[in-house]
Parts: sequence; structure tokens; C-alpha cells
Amino acid sequence: MYNIAVIVGSLSAHSINRKLAEGLMDMGRELFAWNMLSLQHVPLLNQDMEADLPASVRGLKDAVAGADGVLLVTPEHNRQMPAVLKNAVDWCSRPYGRGQWMGKPLAITGISPGAVGTAVAQAQLRALLSLLGGIVMPFPEVCLAAKPGFFDTSGALADESTRSFLMGFLNSFARWIAAHPAAKASQS
Repeated sequence: MYNIAVIVGSLSAHSINRKLAEGLMDMGRELFAWNMLSLQHVPLLNQDMEADLPASVRGLKDAVAGADGVLLVTPEHNRQMPAVLKNAVDWCSRPYGRGQWMGKPLAITGISPGAVGTAVAQAQLRALLSLLGGIVMPFPEVCLAAKPGFFDTSGALADESTRSFLMGFLNSFARWIAAHPAAKASQS
């Protein structure tokens, strides 16, 4: 079983991207041991803090470094990745040349009320993480448009065909991790 760090690019407790992440974690509990990371208290990147990292930053960096892979679930803010997510990526890229993204298998998804989902934010995130040495799963791309009824009243993914598609995404991520030498299965 692989240990997966999950980073949601929203601070809102009611974020549809957080609901998506929780749905994926529920569906993939047989494949992965999940660790949802909080960005709530991660300060803006400030190199003056690097000598004595805040506990929230140290926890983020350690969790990403120790994970077999990272699932990033991003909203799209004004056709951009959210600032909170960019900030987390930046912290985990430091110090230069020794960041946590180097050689790390990554998967990206997201959901938005817009027709193209989070395609633009995901493209930016893919480019950035590749630049930082991350091994970003190229497909399937999962850019979801949230429509009424996408989640049921309990917050679970309602549509069976979407659940099937997302299970294929999770299976692809497991194969992606297995295909890269940086990945190491955790014994559970």
C-alpha cells in the first residue's frame, strides 16, 4: 500500500475540491493510505523563516518528503492556481535543489462550477511541478465540472459513471507510482 499525501488548494472547510478529495480518499482506501495535509496555518513563503521553519511548514515538507506520492486537488481562481496552493508548492521547493518535489510521483485533479473545470489551473500546476522535478502523471486528466447532483446530500460522489472514471484515475496513479524508481511501497 502506498502512502499518499493529499493537498487541497482551498482553505474552505466546505470546498467542493475538499469534497472531491474526500471522495477519492474513500474510493481509494484499498489502494492507498491517505494523509490529508492542512495548509490552514502555512505562512506565506519568506526566506527569512528558512533557518527556523514554522511547525506548519516543517510538517508540510516532512509529509510530502515521506509520501510515496502526492495527490493535488486544485480549485481555479481567476484562471489561475490558488495562491494557497502556489505557496505550498513554493515552500516544498526550498531550499533550491533540495526540494521535496524532486522525483516525487504526483497526480493532479480538481473541480469547478465552470464548464472546463480546473483545466487552466491544472496546466499551470503541471508545468510548475515538472520544472521542480516532480514526476507528474500526464493522463488521465481529470478536470471536473460541478453540476447539481454531483455530490449527494452526505457529500459523496453521486454519479456511478463518474465514480468509475475516478476509480480508473486512482488505479492509474497507483501504476504511475509503481513505475517510478523513486516510489517505495509502505508495508502495512
